[in-house]
Formats: sequence, structure tokens, C-alpha cells
Amino acid sequence: MALFFTILPVPADAQLRDGLATPLAATPLPEIAIYRSESCGCCTKWAEHVEAAGFPIQDKVINAMDAFKQANGITEELASCHTAIVDGYVVEGHVPAASIKKMLHERPDIRGLAAPGMPMGSPGMETAGVSPEAFDVLAIAQDGTTTVFDPIRPQ
Repeated sequence: MALFFTILPVPADAQLRDGLATPLAATPLPEIAIYRSESCGCCTKWAEHVEAAGFPIQDKVINAMDAFKQANGITEELASCHTAIVDGYVVEGHVPAASIKKMLHERPDIRGLAAPGMPMGSPGMETAGVSPEAFDVLAIAQDGTTTVFDPIRPQ
């Protein structure tokens, strides 16, 4: 008896789950817990940005931001106004959702990402009439050193 097999192509943007091809876009994104001070307006705008990109969010207002940052390996040089935790990674500041998705896809052995300071034009820092500035999203290694993970260069 002859057996015939049909090989079906699996799209490049799909993963196999239970023997079936599932588009990666259909895979739900992990929740992002955002830690911020009560008075931060740009933090809520950044939260809207990541939520619009498909991340469920959990908004957490805390009083001891400096202690929280320090406990998560965020130095003064890396600091911004809010700190988020997503799937075991720390995300400091106005990191674009696309950079977070890239990190989650690549799964590098790093502590997380940071966009130090508050770069004008970064997600949550958009201001009418002010041109966005170039900035780097930094990868924070386990030892605290940094490298450029994603250079952001507005058009």
C-alpha cells in the first residue's frame, strides 16, 4: 500500500501549536505591569501606546519609585519616569512597543531595555510642534552594562 503525504507550507510568520500553524500575530502578548508615580501624565500616555500595540496592561501607582528601580537594576543613568515588567524583563522609560516586541521575539539573555531620560517624540512624549529626537533603546545586560538594542531615528 502506498502512502501519500501532502506537505503544506507554513507561513514564515506562523508557529506550530498542536500540529497546526498559528499566525504569530494571533499569539497573545504578555501583560505589562507599569509602575509609576500618581502624578505622571506621560506614563499614562506610554501605557496607552503599549496597550494600542496589543499588550494588556496593569497600571500600578507606587510611592517608592527609586527603590523599585534600584531593586530591578535600574541605575540613575538609565532611569526615566516609569518602570515596567513584562515576561520577566524590565522596561525602563519610553521604550517603543516595537522594541519590546523585538526583545520578546528574540529572547536575549538580558535584564531588559531602557530609554533613559524622556526623549522628545518617544511614545508618550509626543508634543505638537516639537520635532522628535533620535534616541537609543539600550539593552541592559545581567551585569548592568548596556549596549544599543534599537536605534530610534525619526524621519
